[in-house]
Amino acid sequence: MPNIQIYYVKRSFDVQKAERFFKERRVPFQAVDMRRHAPGKRELELFARAAGGVSALLDRENVKVLSHPAAYMHDPAAVLEEIMEDPSLLRAPIVRNGQKVTIGVNEAAWAEWLA
Repeated sequence: MPNIQIYYVKRSFDVQKAERFFKERRVPFQAVDMRRHAPGKRELELFARAAGGVSALLDRENVKVLSHPAAYMHDPAAVLEEIMEDPSLLRAPIVRNGQKVTIGVNEAAWAEWLA
C-alpha cells in the first residue's frame, strides 16, 4: 500500500489535481501544509534529488520567487537554507511515496506507484 504525502504551500489548481487523482482511485493520502509543517533539510535534499537539483525546486513561474534572491543563487546549500526559511519558494505539489518523489503534476509516475 502506498504512503502518499502531498506537500503544498497554498492550494493551487495543480495541488487540487493531485488530490483528485488519489481520491478518484480511493488511495489515502496525507496533505502537508508546508507553512505549518516546514520540511527539514533531509526532506528537502530528497526533494532536490528527485527534481534534479536544489534550484529545480524553485517555482520560477511565481513572480514572488523570481524577486527573491534565492532565484539567483548558485550555491545549492544557500538555496536550501532560503527554502527552509520560506517554503513558499517551492514548486507544488510535491508528492511523495516513501523515497519516491515527484515535483509538480506527474500522473504517469503516480499511476506507476499504484500499479
